[in-house]
Amino acid sequence: MPDSAHDDPFADLFGQLPDPRSRDMRAGGEDAAAGSSTPPAAAVPATMSDTGAPLSRRAAREAASRQGVGTPTPANTAAPAAPATAAATSAPSTDPGTAPAPEPWIFGAAESASQSPYSRGRSAAPTVVQATPVIDRAAPERAPVTASTATLEDLFSGTSTTDDLGAPPPPPDKRKRRIGGWIALGIVLLFLGGVAAGGWYVWTTYEDKIREVMGWEEPKDYEAGLANGEAFVTVASGDTGAPISQSLFDAGVTKTPDAFYDYLIETGQNPPFVPGVFQLQQQMTSEAALAALLDPANKMENTAQLREGLTVEQSLPLLAEGTGLPIEDFQAAVADPSAYGVSADSLEGWLFPATYTFNPDVTAPQVVQTLVDRTIQSLDAAGVPVEERQRILNIASIIQREARYEADMQKVSTVIVNRLDPDNQETFGLLQMDSTAQYGYGEMHDGTVSSSAEALADDNPWNTYVHTGLPIGPISNPGDVAIDAAMHPAEGDWMYFVTVNLDTGETVFTTNLADHNRAVAQWQAWCSENPDSGC
Repeated sequence: MPDSAHDDPFADLFGQLPDPRSRDMRAGGEDAAAGSSTPPAAAVPATMSDTGAPLSRRAAREAASRQGVGTPTPANTAAPAAPATAAATSAPSTDPGTAPAPEPWIFGAAESASQSPYSRGRSAAPTVVQATPVIDRAAPERAPVTASTATLEDLFSGTSTTDDLGAPPPPPDKRKRRIGGWIALGIVLLFLGGVAAGGWYVWTTYEDKIREVMGWEEPKDYEAGLANGEAFVTVASGDTGAPISQSLFDAGVTKTPDAFYDYLIETGQNPPFVPGVFQLQQQMTSEAALAALLDPANKMENTAQLREGLTVEQSLPLLAEGTGLPIEDFQAAVADPSAYGVSADSLEGWLFPATYTFNPDVTAPQVVQTLVDRTIQSLDAAGVPVEERQRILNIASIIQREARYEADMQKVSTVIVNRLDPDNQETFGLLQMDSTAQYGYGEMHDGTVSSSAEALADDNPWNTYVHTGLPIGPISNPGDVAIDAAMHPAEGDWMYFVTVNLDTGETVFTTNLADHNRAVAQWQAWCSENPDSGC
């Protein structure tokens, strides 16, 4: 319960809150008392207790009535102590006009209730306790507070403000961060792309050697159980394991060109192969393929198969074996090309390569007419004009002998066109295709791709190392792909090409002699490592 009508419980609570200014002043008074002869009580305001805690308003008034607040005498002053300047607390006056003029005073419980923010409408005059500020002359000066030294405690104690602590840092620039992120990502992708490109080049260039060193060599043969579909393989008279192995690979029967031949060597077998056309399956093991070739039930009756790139001389025995007709009948049938509407001296290039099945009573001229008609069908499909048929077959026959894959065939066609261009005759002059020199000299069937010095120098009308322009006529029977490539060469300025790997058919096309010589050196190095691969 308040002891009078003028006491305010909220004012008492407010007076009990700690005041930072009073704490700093108390600290200064204690320091001053330590260096002065004045008793410590003179330096402690009437509003503070001995322990430094603020008094309640009632206790402050009672303390003010018991003691006055004086001005301490500095310890280093020799003059006699000055009389106390603080007036004792007077009783409440009924005449407000008689109150002395206000001087510097300490905010605390001694101030009047009417001056408290929690007291309103009081009629009592204020009670003022005058005091001389306490100055600590012996204490060192407090270092100025800056943004780099200010702390949260300085902010709450009243010795620093938020201005001293500094403004909060600006928010990060998200746009710059995004740009920096994209730049970093681009650098990483560029690095990874370079590593991938380098790895791809090394792998494609040295795949065989890497697989051999690391033990990653792929099996040469298909696994058992993968056989599917059908394939036709022709065994010519006198064929041995090596050419049959290549024929099986070309037909999609075996996985690699050497799989069948290597199997015969490893198992020590040399069976007598019967000429004819045999029906097999694709993706067979070499063991299964051999069993199928030795089974008479798989031999096709009245069926002949001609593969791409064969000559007339190579084709006639296959036709005779497939149909059961004498080979002399076929030799007589091809003697007059005009009988089949061909205005040429030979049917070279006109016996289209494919698999044919004939009636048992078929004749040799009927067989030849069927093959010529199939060639005309392919020429028409490629859009070859009638007057250009012989010329296109001539180019296509070279393409068929020089390249294995469709993309390479189009590039070989480009080399032929570029070398025949009149603007390049002064530089090159000659077509220089080895296949033409081999055909004219009779080296095409010796099992190698290299041309002898004698073949390159022989003066026959097919040798493009001696005579300008195209050979006098086709040098083989081209298929659909070669005929189309002759009509539609690829875009490019290549002038040279060389097959650097006879097993895979990898061919390098170049535009100048220096690069071509490097590719030739690559082919020679491969041949030295693979002496039995037909170099």
